[in-house]
Amino acid sequence: MPNNTSNNYNASQITVLEGLDPVRKRPGMYIGSTDVRGLHHLVWEVVDNSIDEAMAGFCDYIKVNLQKDGYCCVEDNGRGIPVDIHRQTKKSALETVLTILHAGGKFGDGGYKVSGGLHGVGVSVVNALSSTLKAEIYRDGKIYAQEYKRGNPETAVQTVGSTEKHGTKICFMPDEKIFDTLEFNFETILNRLRQQAYLTKGVTIEIIDEIHDKKYRFYFEGGVRSYVQHLNQNKDPIGKIIYIEKEYEEMLVEISMQYTQTFVEHIFSFANNIHTTEGGSHLTGFRSALTRTLNNYARTKDILKAKEENLTAEDVREGLTAVISVKLKDPQFEGQTKSKLGNAEAKTAVENVFNEAFGEFLEKNPNEGKNILGKCLLAARARIAARAARDTVIRKGALEGLTLPGKLADCSSRDPKKSELYIVEGDSAGGSAKQGRDRETQAILPLRGKILNVEQSRLDKILANNEIKNLVIAMGTSIGETFQIEKLRYHKIIIMTDADVDGAHIRTLLLTFLYRYFKKLVEDGYIYIAQPPLYKINQGKKIWYAYNDEEKATIVGGGEINTTDSGEKEEGIEEVEDVEALKEAGFTGAELEKLSTTKEKEIKTVKPATKFSIQRYKGLGEMNPTQLWETTMNPENRILLKVNIEDGEKADAIFDTLMGSEVHLRKKFIQTHAKKVQNLDI
Repeated sequence: MPNNTSNNYNASQITVLEGLDPVRKRPGMYIGSTDVRGLHHLVWEVVDNSIDEAMAGFCDYIKVNLQKDGYCCVEDNGRGIPVDIHRQTKKSALETVLTILHAGGKFGDGGYKVSGGLHGVGVSVVNALSSTLKAEIYRDGKIYAQEYKRGNPETAVQTVGSTEKHGTKICFMPDEKIFDTLEFNFETILNRLRQQAYLTKGVTIEIIDEIHDKKYRFYFEGGVRSYVQHLNQNKDPIGKIIYIEKEYEEMLVEISMQYTQTFVEHIFSFANNIHTTEGGSHLTGFRSALTRTLNNYARTKDILKAKEENLTAEDVREGLTAVISVKLKDPQFEGQTKSKLGNAEAKTAVENVFNEAFGEFLEKNPNEGKNILGKCLLAARARIAARAARDTVIRKGALEGLTLPGKLADCSSRDPKKSELYIVEGDSAGGSAKQGRDRETQAILPLRGKILNVEQSRLDKILANNEIKNLVIAMGTSIGETFQIEKLRYHKIIIMTDADVDGAHIRTLLLTFLYRYFKKLVEDGYIYIAQPPLYKINQGKKIWYAYNDEEKATIVGGGEINTTDSGEKEEGIEEVEDVEALKEAGFTGAELEKLSTTKEKEIKTVKPATKFSIQRYKGLGEMNPTQLWETTMNPENRILLKVNIEDGEKADAIFDTLMGSEVHLRKKFIQTHAKKVQNLDI
């Protein structure tokens, strides 16, 4: 059970830094955005308060409930936010925490030794950006309650009952005036809470989704050891999981790692349970200690000969899965998003702890040490081969414009911000795209067939593939350790494949390649997927394009259909968006009645229906240049999907499943999702 000694946690430990007024005016400054990411940031802020209680040893149960009425409720069995009067604000500590930015037990002395919320904006911002927030505090045998509307208290803190419970419950309704959507994503919250449960061992975290009747509970006694086991569950491991936990100068260092037979590293770093996506000093300390320890061991055991080069950091990280978690008193994060840890002492702590513990592990487990080094030495040989291949690619692309791939139809603009690269499937579609494009800003690179599956290949083999080599040269950034994003020649890289199974396969192969070797391009929003139409619909001289079956159904309604696989290519596009246009298209009164009940008088005058002729496009090559431009490439009309990474861990798992060596995982994935497939060509 958690330590519930609350006598020394009171209003005197709540420090006030500044007011709350700016939050509603500029919400993006405090939660990043007002889209679905910003919406979920509200959940993280409230949950992080409960996690801080758990890290301090005062809480061992946290529950998140997505209610049917739209509220998100977060409850813990910690000490409960203090409710006594704060000496500086002359308000209750609860109201102070909920209405003043940067007011909380994390800024003064005695509230928390370790906290993830130093740069966090806290529950006050959640309050400001919620139409309604309800707080219940279970403390000192009583239930205290207070309700807020858009950050303003409706009443003072009131005693509403007695209880033997202790803790805090916050229920909030995000403000529809602030956010683009109010719909929480269960999977997003589930993955985040699972991660927090791994990082806070011995704490039970429960999530309930009342809307979809789902419920999960997480409890991991093994901490980050269990996390690595979860990450590697579908991989072929090398040896057992290595686990290290040690306190170093008032900093708790927890590290778990295991090598696998894959070619990609999966390293996740955390500081006070905050995922430091850009790493920082703790990750630097781990990487330097890993490289030094393995080189020292290889030299000592004469596995690396005197004339041989040392293993590089790249060599020793191939196929490594690792989780590094540090808990420290005063974390210095770089930026509001807390994506990078800046504390120099974290590097020293991780370096010393890991160097000693990993060196001891290698000495006690010589067979595993030999297998790990064998993997690293193979990576080193592949690196040398890849360097030669990469140098060839770089030399070939050095004279920009003169030695670009022969199949690349480049654009005349040299401004990357205005330039787009279309990666097109096949010469036929490439020909149409080259003729129909805007030559000033749009470049076309046709691919011949399917590129190599990079998930099962090292870089030296990848760069031997002509299609990949051409793509690397065209983008201009180089690849691997010589990658330079500032040399990117196009700020929109658009994958344009056919709307069939083969097209989806090629798109997946390209996304795998870009995610594994050009992840920065994905993260910075340079990768897009084009959306070509699936159907061309004719009715007399009128033409419509439908991008899915739903749009097709909307256009043809109850009209008589004549379906063909090919047809004459006609110029012009006309959209059907309202009842008047449907009348002109020949819909009958009965058909219009189904679509609209507001124009009954006008319905009587409609013309008889005529036949619709529908062409199902099997590929981009079936469109002439004008049609391809109007439907898929014209910035005024086209639909582009931007590729982003909502969850890096989940993305890794999906690529492992779809493109990895384990066939049974793909089979299971196909069986699970088969019913969701539309427009399957067999």
